[in-house]
Amino acid sequence: MPFEKLGLIEPLFRALRSKGYVQPTPIQIQTIPSLLDGKDLLGCAQTGTGKTAAFALPILQRLSAGAPPDHGHRPVRALVLTPTRELAAQIDESFGAYGRHVDLRHAVVFGGVSQVPQERALRKGVDILVATPGRLLDLMGQRLVKFDRLEVLVLDEADRMLDMGFIPDVRRIIAALPARRQTLLFSATMPATIQGLADSILHEPIQVRIRPEAPAVETVEHSVYFVEQAHKQALLHHLLEGPVIGRALVFTRTKHGADKVARHLMKASISADAIHGNKSQGARQQALDKFKRGKTRVLVASDIAARGLQVEGISHVINFDLPREPEVYIHRIGRTGRAGASGIAMSFCSFEEQTYLTSIERLIRMTLPAVAEHPFRSPLPRLKPKSSPYISLPRHRGRRAQRGRAFRLGR
Repeated sequence: MPFEKLGLIEPLFRALRSKGYVQPTPIQIQTIPSLLDGKDLLGCAQTGTGKTAAFALPILQRLSAGAPPDHGHRPVRALVLTPTRELAAQIDESFGAYGRHVDLRHAVVFGGVSQVPQERALRKGVDILVATPGRLLDLMGQRLVKFDRLEVLVLDEADRMLDMGFIPDVRRIIAALPARRQTLLFSATMPATIQGLADSILHEPIQVRIRPEAPAVETVEHSVYFVEQAHKQALLHHLLEGPVIGRALVFTRTKHGADKVARHLMKASISADAIHGNKSQGARQQALDKFKRGKTRVLVASDIAARGLQVEGISHVINFDLPREPEVYIHRIGRTGRAGASGIAMSFCSFEEQTYLTSIERLIRMTLPAVAEHPFRSPLPRLKPKSSPYISLPRHRGRRAQRGRAFRLGR
């Protein structure tokens, strides 16, 4: 189905054509017509599925058809809440790209940087505001932003906001918004807390669920390297020695681990930067810009910092540490193999991480092929999958986490 059949206006078509977009993705096909009709939405979808355009295009069309601003004053009419600065910046860029031919203003606000430029943008007036919860609450407390004319609210990556402890802030923000509005909630997973939030703020929503494995799993070449934890750094050096790996995104489980891996790579004369939540926004943006321009070959990231990261031409994603949550694996590999392109995902697995590997394989319904020949291969055997559909978790995660995990994996 081409975009022309979704009911979009011509200025949006022009913007889509200039970006080379011809065919909508499944989530865009399933959501755009209903959103243009003003319906609420509960969407379960990963990044990389095209969900930003799925909500940005209807918002742009709705607001462009509304009443012109009074005497140049532009109240905030659409609010997008998202968990991280990087994702907020990406969404704001998308509104700029898709809305280049309509007379609407957009702005982004997030913490970690001076709020003075953000204040200036708000005073000039914006139609669409993209924000992280913490900074938005600060601005609301200073009475620098009002929502009395708000028409649309979008909660993006709701499960990640839950993981980062933002849900109380989100509820405070929602309490200050007009009750009559269109509300869209997107989440990669649907734990009980997010389902409860959705039930409390959505009115007769349409529900769209995109299989998490569909966007990236089928377009990415997977492999796993069994290696002892102490030899992972040496294995990474070995893989990066040749020219085969062009631009690589390496994931670690912790911020400290990201810094440590980046330092080791730099000592080995491999250009690398680390990006994680403890770094200032300026340092994170500088590292990301260098990676985008090709001045840095390897970007080492924690999961939260890489949320929403979109960089063209990432040839390899390397899981230096396997994630504890299997859904995170899908998010990670979605940084390559985007929009139908091919990519390569390499995962390092120590003996202690084999439970995580089993969880990933159950979620994506495939066994990751093991690379038999490499100089640091672990002699320990691969664990056999358990017969139960529920994956046991480390005891320190607690009963509540186990119940949430069973909810997501119980199929």
